[in-house]
Amino acid sequence: MKYKNIREEELKNKVAADWFGQYDCTEIVGAIDFSVLPKQINLFDRVPLLWAEAKTGNYDVPTMFVQLILTIGKARTFDKTLPPAFLGAFDFKKIAFVSYISVQDIFYMNDFNWNVAPSNHDTKEFKLVKDRIEAILQKQTYVYDYQKDEKELKTFIANNIAKASEASKIKIDKNNFIPIYLRWLEVVKPVIDVNWDELKKASIMDNDFYLADLFVDDRDTVNIDDDETIRDNLFVVFQNQGYRIKKEDIKQMFDATITLKSKEAYQQFWKRYKRPPIKAFQDYIIERRDLLVPQDIRERKGAFFTPYRWVELSQKYLADTLGEDWQEEYYIWDCAAGTGNLLTGLTNKYNIWASTLDQADVNVMHERISHGANLLDSHVFQFDFLNDDFTKLPQGLQDIIADEAKRKKLVIYINPPYAESGDSKQRMGTGSNKANVASETLIYKLNSEKYGTATRELFAQFLIRINNDITNSIVAHFSTLKFVQSQNFEKFRNYFKATYKNGFLVPANTFDNVKGHFPIGFYIWSLFEKKQIESFDSDVYDSSSFKGKKAIHTNEKGTYLIDWLRKFYDKQGEGIGYLRVNGPDVQNNLGVFITNSPTENDIKKHFIYNITAKNLIEMSIYHSIRHSIEATWLNDRDQFLAPNVEWQDDIELHNNCLVFTLFNGQNKISSTGTTNHWIPFSEAEVGAKEKFASNFMSDYLKGKIKPSENVVQDMYASHKEKATTGALVFSAEATAVMDAGKALWAYYHAQKFPTTGGVAESRGGYNVNASLYDIREHFQGRNEAGRMNSRSDDESYTELIATLREKLNLLAAAIAPKVYAYGFLKE
Repeated sequence: MKYKNIREEELKNKVAADWFGQYDCTEIVGAIDFSVLPKQINLFDRVPLLWAEAKTGNYDVPTMFVQLILTIGKARTFDKTLPPAFLGAFDFKKIAFVSYISVQDIFYMNDFNWNVAPSNHDTKEFKLVKDRIEAILQKQTYVYDYQKDEKELKTFIANNIAKASEASKIKIDKNNFIPIYLRWLEVVKPVIDVNWDELKKASIMDNDFYLADLFVDDRDTVNIDDDETIRDNLFVVFQNQGYRIKKEDIKQMFDATITLKSKEAYQQFWKRYKRPPIKAFQDYIIERRDLLVPQDIRERKGAFFTPYRWVELSQKYLADTLGEDWQEEYYIWDCAAGTGNLLTGLTNKYNIWASTLDQADVNVMHERISHGANLLDSHVFQFDFLNDDFTKLPQGLQDIIADEAKRKKLVIYINPPYAESGDSKQRMGTGSNKANVASETLIYKLNSEKYGTATRELFAQFLIRINNDITNSIVAHFSTLKFVQSQNFEKFRNYFKATYKNGFLVPANTFDNVKGHFPIGFYIWSLFEKKQIESFDSDVYDSSSFKGKKAIHTNEKGTYLIDWLRKFYDKQGEGIGYLRVNGPDVQNNLGVFITNSPTENDIKKHFIYNITAKNLIEMSIYHSIRHSIEATWLNDRDQFLAPNVEWQDDIELHNNCLVFTLFNGQNKISSTGTTNHWIPFSEAEVGAKEKFASNFMSDYLKGKIKPSENVVQDMYASHKEKATTGALVFSAEATAVMDAGKALWAYYHAQKFPTTGGVAESRGGYNVNASLYDIREHFQGRNEAGRMNSRSDDESYTELIATLREKLNLLAAAIAPKVYAYGFLKE
């Protein structure tokens, strides 16, 4: 057998390398085991080629495909990213393929429970899917043995997978035909060779051309299923690679075929979609052609803060959560509407309300309505949500809020403004930035004592008023994760009780004018299902595609990492340096470092902790826990927590963290003007020309300096004996860092210097007590602004520091799993 007796991850790696080497198999798509995409620069436009189930052992093909189908259907992955042309299933002996389009109807089954575990083969859902697809698989599956069918498998991949981008298409329905139109305006409309102004005079609009495109099949042949209603309402048809005007009273004016300037652009766009639309929605799409209106006014005043792709996705999640007909069954109020871009794509204007603080924005929305925007003039109004009384609302909206049954059907759909009181610096988040206004609102004045520091933020004030005054409604909003994770929102979470229904996270820098690397979420909450918010799972998208799920946690029942650290204060012991601490989330990691020159401001604000022989290990653990986890946009707001007790007996972790702290770039210990206690080697080990002023660290590592007996007893008695006996024993990763560090120190001390004094008189002077920071400064120098340069002209130093950083990264990788295992961070 080709791949016998290997683990699943290794099997996936080998299949990727042996059979799909020319493709990208690294992308993780939701919970799908294996994906194949073309290698190309523009990730957003990549068309998936294959999603596959991987199994170790020898499985029957239908069972593997059923598990894959249940995995896809449960997450509705096909709605979140473009589905592939082929589905696959493989084990250690064989691989099988089936076209996605041949099984996609399964995903549209009515009254089917997709929430079962795909790996449970005994559920009725598993058996139902298996019964349904076995006949399809018998006729349309391609199965290859890796060894016996090697040539045929390579041929299949070359002739099918490589050309698979056109085999799978997104079905068009009532919920996505408007978003597709908005994309069509950007891609297809510009390549239609026609004078749009002349057409407009004849009452032919661009949406007529869009409808013409919709009602053709994959061969670009008009396909309206002999439906007279559709035929009579198409004013333009697509024929012979061009458009013909069909409207009787004007078709003589435009007798010639209207051609395309770029057939390639047209074909590239439409190959993503299955035309014509799903039969059940064809009449609806024709009837609601009035919804197909361009957003040519939306960017006036720079108010378009929510990217349309996330507007579209949020409405998809609302439909998934509330039902396909949610716009007919629910009322919608955007009480922070701006110029109304969040409402783009919604269809039932009679159920939509939009209000905003500025009358100028109301005027823009009314102008949009005059150009065809799908809103009612009477439902768009000026209203200060954080100050005005609800008696100022239109009577129809007042009636909905006053009626408990209707209120349960009211969706507050918002991307509220983001600002903090008492800070003149704009903090870019989601929505518009309104500095210095949060503390001036009525909501702030009425609720600041009850809800605490959360009321300093405008977006929280919106949630507070909704929670207080529109009880039992549904809230669907964009915001950062602060209200779920931040310490400042602990009081808020005691009163904002709701059930999380659905949502997703995206990078903040995909929003207009936002430069930060942190997550912005869209959340759907049921306020009539009240419970304490503790944790929930959210889908994750990067700028190009669906990436999977992330667990979001609050910390209502525990303490933070800084609370744990306070147990190890030592104000009496002889200090060897200081730990500078910072806020408890990943975004504040750069503010955590080791120094022997703290600023007066940091001391005043209690950001400085004294490091002594008694607490060196704990201070190093705090420092290393903060810096061993790579900071990403997705974990930016994750909170560092007090660990469980298991860290106490992990001596390897203690020593790994000490070594990591000694050599990490956030160790800013310098010998300038003070004694450097942080040299981890003896003079002889690095060839120093004179004696060091302090041998504290090398003596500590050799076990010559120990924490006092009573401190160890108080801290964690279970490893008292281990902690106070002999030299520290290092892991292979820590040893490699020590060796790389020693080589760097020795290289420094081997240099020829203009002077041999114990204190450097200039960059070129010899400093026997040089710290890692000093050595870096010596070789890298500083620029005119006084900042250390990032590079050095010394090639040997550059190689040595690169090796040290490489080994340090491996040590960080050894520490990282224990960060989660011991509860310093929650997964």
